[in-house]
Amino acid sequence: MYAIVEIAGQQFKVAKDQKVYVHRLQEKEGAKVTFDKVMLLDDNGKVTVGAPAIEGAAVTAKILGHLKGDKVIVFKKKRRKGYRKKNGHRQFLSEIQIENIAASGAKKATAKKETTSKKEVKAETPKAEVKETTASNDLSSMTVAELKALAKEKGITGYTSLKKAELIEVLSK
Repeated sequence: MYAIVEIAGQQFKVAKDQKVYVHRLQEKEGAKVTFDKVMLLDDNGKVTVGAPAIEGAAVTAKILGHLKGDKVIVFKKKRRKGYRKKNGHRQFLSEIQIENIAASGAKKATAKKETTSKKEVKAETPKAEVKETTASNDLSSMTVAELKALAKEKGITGYTSLKKAELIEVLSK
């Protein structure tokens, strides 16, 4: 069983008893931490995907220690200008060990996702029809080529040098 979980702004693929280095967490060493943002769960081939997270699922971990990562050298240079800057950086990290992956509520989350998607489809359908009818009547949503063709149909001359705003003003009169 494994899960993809968001910890301190990053996503990690974790399994039980795995040790992971993450960005520094606020809790003290030895404390237990629970992460709620579980994006994906794999339970022996049965995959559950959240939208964006699975409701009710959680990953429990224990903080083993706080430490610093490897030194990274940042060197900037502009050739022939005499500009050189050298900086170093060490990231603050926390080592955690995954103790438990709880999949409770995973079935409920998938059922809720299906019902909300049906409601969204019903709600979006009338709005799309309304937009189409107003777009045909609204001159501002038309392209310049369409406005010029409409002006030509109405018999308005001298429209080739007009801008879109001017064409709309002439056609609306």
